[in-house]
Amino acid sequence: MLGFVGAGNMAGAIARGLGEPIYATDNGSGRAAALVAELGGEVMPSNADLFRRSDIVFLGHRPDQLAAIAEGIDATGKLVISMMGPTTIAQLQDAYPGATVVRTMPNTPVEVRRGVVAVAEGGEPAVDLLSRLGTVVVLPERQMDLATATAGVMPALIAVLAEAAIDAAVCHGLDFETARDMFLETMAGTAELLIKRDGDTLAVRREVGTPGESTVRGVAALERNNVRTAFMDAFHDVLTRLSRPYLGGSVVVD
Repeated sequence: MLGFVGAGNMAGAIARGLGEPIYATDNGSGRAAALVAELGGEVMPSNADLFRRSDIVFLGHRPDQLAAIAEGIDATGKLVISMMGPTTIAQLQDAYPGATVVRTMPNTPVEVRRGVVAVAEGGEPAVDLLSRLGTVVVLPERQMDLATATAGVMPALIAVLAEAAIDAAVCHGLDFETARDMFLETMAGTAELLIKRDGDTLAVRREVGTPGESTVRGVAALERNNVRTAFMDAFHDVLTRLSRPYLGGSVVVD
């Protein structure tokens, strides 16, 4: 059975995507019990008990808790999958000698099995399992921070774009529910179309736009307001934050 050390948002998304009963622990938040009530399984009295009873363990706690949680735990022969973005393979190996450790960066759409899971090279033993959650991309470990910026945080950035577009429609007179449904279905359909077109964004734009008419004027407005620069700045800020030691604070996953 699968074990989850930490039962926060990312752990919950993965567990729901995999759709199996689980063993889980948390830091006293009660989220493990809620997740087990939803999926089946058992809340473990300790992390040591969870490791003993699980073949595959997902680490969803804070990065700065790694040493404390691993202390005294024998993970020999286990597959240990980390969801802690900045934690390196070397750090995981030091914490869990004898285990097969895997560094990943998933995103929240894994909950509906349409996510992206970046796996650092060496983590191939987990690929078959993680493929059930969506698309798996194996990367050199040095590119894992880029995976965080490209996929890990992207659902939040896309949600901001969706909110802005829906609000714009509402401001011009469309009711919220209609604006929401029209935009979200258009976004989902456009994503499918881009996939079919092998990511040819220019072709998709030109299929809609007529010179001098509404589409090209709308695109020009986005360009005037620096939509590309905004994304470049967002990537820069994400990568800058990832280059610093984890200091605690808002990133609480269990």
